[in-house]
Amino acid sequence: MPELPEVEAWVRELDPLVSRAAIEKAGPAHIATLKTFDPPLSALEGRRLAGSRRHGKNLVFPIEGDDLVVRVHLMSAGRLRYLTPSMKGPRTPMFRLRFTDGGELVLTEAGKKKRAGVWLVSPAQLDHDLAHLGPDALDVDAEALAEILGRERRQLHPLLRDQRVIAGIGRAHANEILLRARLSPFKASTELASEEVERLATAIRDDLQRALEMRELGKGDDDVYLVHNRLGKNCPQCDTHIARVDFEEHTIYYCPSCQTGGRLLKDRRLSRLLR
Repeated sequence: MPELPEVEAWVRELDPLVSRAAIEKAGPAHIATLKTFDPPLSALEGRRLAGSRRHGKNLVFPIEGDDLVVRVHLMSAGRLRYLTPSMKGPRTPMFRLRFTDGGELVLTEAGKKKRAGVWLVSPAQLDHDLAHLGPDALDVDAEALAEILGRERRQLHPLLRDQRVIAGIGRAHANEILLRARLSPFKASTELASEEVERLATAIRDDLQRALEMRELGKGDDDVYLVHNRLGKNCPQCDTHIARVDFEEHTIYYCPSCQTGGRLLKDRRLSRLLR
């Protein structure tokens, strides 16, 4: 799933492009992708986007006049691109805005499960829809993080990727952040010493900033990720082989030497995790 660095890089790339011309044609939109019907997409025609923004993992496109907003969530397989008039686009996109200068904003989604979403709402409705999200991960300092960690006893990996707690971090960057912080994915949030909280806050900032810079340079996952999806590769911090724990729907990658005192964590599907 695209996480904060990827979404922010797309927002920065799209911001000057989508505001260059008015919208000539809004749609088509797949029935599974368009999540709202009132107002209709046709309400965008003749209007102009006022750039692009990000709220957590959501891409937000305010409309000039401040009465409407387009929200896009890409889920795991969605991709959003701006096509110049000379570029060939997909025959049947999940969503498309065509601009009067010939450019297009196109949403595609790989796979059979169509989970990406597009909403056309008022600014007030947008605020209501996103009110459940926690603070943006790039805005969380050590003091704020300490307060978040102390609210309830939770394992660090699921806590970091809970959008209601901190917005923007997913499975991949939870792996990356915890490697940098040298903390076990399963350490309890309420058991961190003040020095560990500082280390975790620094790791969040440094990992996301590094990944954002690399995404803006066009780098892919192989360059961005140091531990995620790198089973058996050498840890960049100590050369120990990267290990993983498999769950039903996701996998956690970690370094035994840096994060768990040399212990291998057992497969969650087969036995109880070591901590």
